[in-house]
Amino acid sequence: MTGAADIAPAPDPPRLRRDLHRIFRAGLSAADPAPILARRLGGSARAGWTLGDSALLPPAPAGDSALRPSAGAGDPVFLFGAGKAAAALGRAVARGLEGETLSGRIIVKRGHGEDVPGVRIEEAAHPVPDEASVAATRRLVDDLRQVPRGARILFLLTGGASALLVAPAPGIRFAEKARTNELLLASGADIHEINTVRKHLSAVKGGQLMPLVAGRRAAVLVISDVVGDDLTSIGSGPVTPDPTTFREAVAVLHRYRLDPEVPDAVRKRLEAGAAGHIAETPSDARSAPPHHILASNRQSLDAAAAEATELGYRTLVFGRDLTGEVGATARAFAARLAELAADAGPSALLAGGELTLRVTGDGRGGRAQEFALVVARELDGTARAAVLAAGTDGSDGPTDAAGAVVDGGSWRRASELGLDPAAALARNDSWTVFQRTGELLRTGPTGTNVMDLMVGLTPGR
Repeated sequence: MTGAADIAPAPDPPRLRRDLHRIFRAGLSAADPAPILARRLGGSARAGWTLGDSALLPPAPAGDSALRPSAGAGDPVFLFGAGKAAAALGRAVARGLEGETLSGRIIVKRGHGEDVPGVRIEEAAHPVPDEASVAATRRLVDDLRQVPRGARILFLLTGGASALLVAPAPGIRFAEKARTNELLLASGADIHEINTVRKHLSAVKGGQLMPLVAGRRAAVLVISDVVGDDLTSIGSGPVTPDPTTFREAVAVLHRYRLDPEVPDAVRKRLEAGAAGHIAETPSDARSAPPHHILASNRQSLDAAAAEATELGYRTLVFGRDLTGEVGATARAFAARLAELAADAGPSALLAGGELTLRVTGDGRGGRAQEFALVVARELDGTARAAVLAAGTDGSDGPTDAAGAVVDGGSWRRASELGLDPAAALARNDSWTVFQRTGELLRTGPTGTNVMDLMVGLTPGR
């Protein structure tokens, strides 16, 4: 895996930029599944595996000989799953379950694959699904159906699974579902709203894989990329009871005025479901396997804050589980950092969450890079402040960068290079600006995915 230690700062960075990289690395390390499972996974095949103080898998029902714990390597543990960090999580599981034979299939974003012994790793597109997503999901579901009763299954779920685990509902073509996904991503809808629609256009999301793990000793390992660690939203909850409804999906289209833009088949299916003509997604919690959340944004934010304190900064948390619009939040973050720059001592301002970027232009970038460009504008001329904004998965939007690192001179440097940063901001073209200024943060796949981190530093007066 390309991990936190592989982030390379720019040559001879000033202290603030160097410290920003160290703080971000600390946040990534706290969400790395390998050390987390090394600490928490225990037991054995014969005695049963544990995760912390809990059983990893549910116990076999009394009197059901088919569900007895496995006695050894001849009885495989099946790993299924999807998400940007699912292969890294699978590899960590393989190391932890030493001596077990593994089998299964995992779907990841292209470029995020890792070798997991005995498990087939498939790569597909993200954030907009492609035909590879559909074909890989079909094979995963077929494999899942073949798992014998009584077998042990670990379902690995990380951010990005919604776009990678793709099986259009009956009557919906892949191109129609993909077009709807594109419209939702560009609309400004939050992840919960997007997933509400996705679930009702899918044959696997919203708990629809629960029947396929019934009768097995199954559990779900989760790296959370959603605010509040809502299991129904992580990967659109394929093995989690779904509380959302067709009516709510229709309301999302209304709210963002997408009714006339989505394909007719999509609109008709959602309206038919809202009228009660199509069965709702499964909502019975009694049939759900246990879920274990291994890592979340809060862990990363806490670790980043601890590192900032260790480096000598007075540390303040601007916000946890942040939501809202990128521009407004970035302006408020920059204003607070400017206030801290007037204080006597060095200060660190940190935030974590998943903001919403409404895409209205045709440029390249993501929500973290746009956050950084707005901050650069707001801090223009403020010499004593620097900010890092990045996605913890290493890919911010459909770009090759995790985010960007800026300071009070970034906006001016862009102009001196002949760029128009204001016009770029209007086009959602932050990547082009930072590519020219050399301020993109490129980490490669990090092996985790716990939303975004934003860190601002100032030495004070």
